[in-house]
Amino acid sequence: MTTDVTISASLNKDEQKSTALDMILIAWDQALSKGCSPETIATSAIFAALADLIDVYGEELVAEMSRRLPDRISRGEFSMREGSVN
Repeated sequence: MTTDVTISASLNKDEQKSTALDMILIAWDQALSKGCSPETIATSAIFAALADLIDVYGEELVAEMSRRLPDRISRGEFSMREGSVN
């Protein structure tokens, strides 16, 4: 994946996260409108995210990060539904 250093330098960390999530959700909606199932989109997004993280941080660190996911998921950290705990 490529990075536009000019854009990322002009956004603070929270703005980068918000912009990235907005863009991913737009792409998600586009994939849905083309007939992709939510499960297929989610699996593809997880694959792309893990592949990029491994390129940046290496397999061992990403594996360690992944081992912490069950607790974070159970706490609702990734839930985006109304009324969920974030």
